[in-house]
Amino acid sequence: MKYLVLLCDGAADYPLEEYGEKTPLALAHKPVTDMLASRSIAGTVSNVPKGMVPESDTANLAVMSYNPKEYSKGRSPLEAMSLGIDMQPDETAYRCNVVTLDVPEDNPDAEYEDLIMVDHGADEIPTEESDLLIKALQAELGNEFCHYYTGVSYRHCLIWRDAPEFKDFMRPHDILGQGIKKYLPGEPFLSIQKRSYEILKNHPVNLDRIRRGLRPANSAWFWSPGKKPALPSFEEKWGLKASVISAVDLIKGIAICAKMTSVNVEGATGNIHTNFAGKGEAAINEFKRGQDFVYIHVEAPDECGHRAEPDNKILSIEKIDAEILKPVYEYLLSTGEDFRILILPDHPTPIWCRTHTMEPVPFILYDSRQDNAGIKRFDEESAESTGLYVPKGELLMDLMLK
Repeated sequence: MKYLVLLCDGAADYPLEEYGEKTPLALAHKPVTDMLASRSIAGTVSNVPKGMVPESDTANLAVMSYNPKEYSKGRSPLEAMSLGIDMQPDETAYRCNVVTLDVPEDNPDAEYEDLIMVDHGADEIPTEESDLLIKALQAELGNEFCHYYTGVSYRHCLIWRDAPEFKDFMRPHDILGQGIKKYLPGEPFLSIQKRSYEILKNHPVNLDRIRRGLRPANSAWFWSPGKKPALPSFEEKWGLKASVISAVDLIKGIAICAKMTSVNVEGATGNIHTNFAGKGEAAINEFKRGQDFVYIHVEAPDECGHRAEPDNKILSIEKIDAEILKPVYEYLLSTGEDFRILILPDHPTPIWCRTHTMEPVPFILYDSRQDNAGIKRFDEESAESTGLYVPKGELLMDLMLK
């Protein structure tokens, strides 16, 4: 038996008034997904426990069968692990976004505290450019206690030894279009962010981006602190050789901590310009080399939700179907071996609010040996109509593997 999980990050949404009260999942042309849905067990699942923040670390841990309440230590340590950082017990990891802040129209001389959060990812700045910005921060702000590490695109990492206690950080994608004053961290983090703004706003990389009509990555923004995580081995837990395919450091970090194989795909970016076909090809190659379980994580729908781009969100779902699911399904079918496919988002990222929400998400579980009376289309309303509700995401793996 082979097992495929296709995790469409943030694909769930609310009905869009301007699209006839339909969601991106309902609007997308995804013939393979919908064909599997018509023959699958279908329902909804809550991947984020009540009282926890609906973040991708929490939700993906649950889908991979790890109880978030027990194993979630924040997303930053997982990202640090994927960067090859060997965190020590006295070190804390922080996500360090490079964001776009701007002055209010009515206050051109605004101080840092009065700026507006325009973009949590600075137009999804390429890693080659943001690397130069992170190196500038390290040169000016790094020391024997603090070190800045380049991640992917706008997602970077600060490691702080003997860090001061402060937990009330704000996720930048939660305050898009808002003034930052009431969401700023306490000291010393505020002073560091203000200093980062002075370092980055006139950096040659950002001046060039402005000349090209792109948003500058003109400030660091810290959030999601955490200590080094420890997960039980996925193979020891389930007796399966497993691989994870993702462009995102967070998901790669979970794989590393769970002793799963983390597969890098050239051109995988974490946005709609990612190498969809390359992810499908990588999954096929993992099965060919003997892996039992492959987990494909696709960030693109989530980024489109954050950017309030409904057409691109629909397109990303269509590309997942055509360029990832279709070839992998056809390969599994050609082997003659039994297989199961689980398809779901981790959490909703609705267009209207541009951030993650807590609602249950739809899922389908296809078994090549069975012909279940499934749902006509893989979307939120159809999945909910079955009445099957899984209250904890970590229970899905039991359903899939047992």
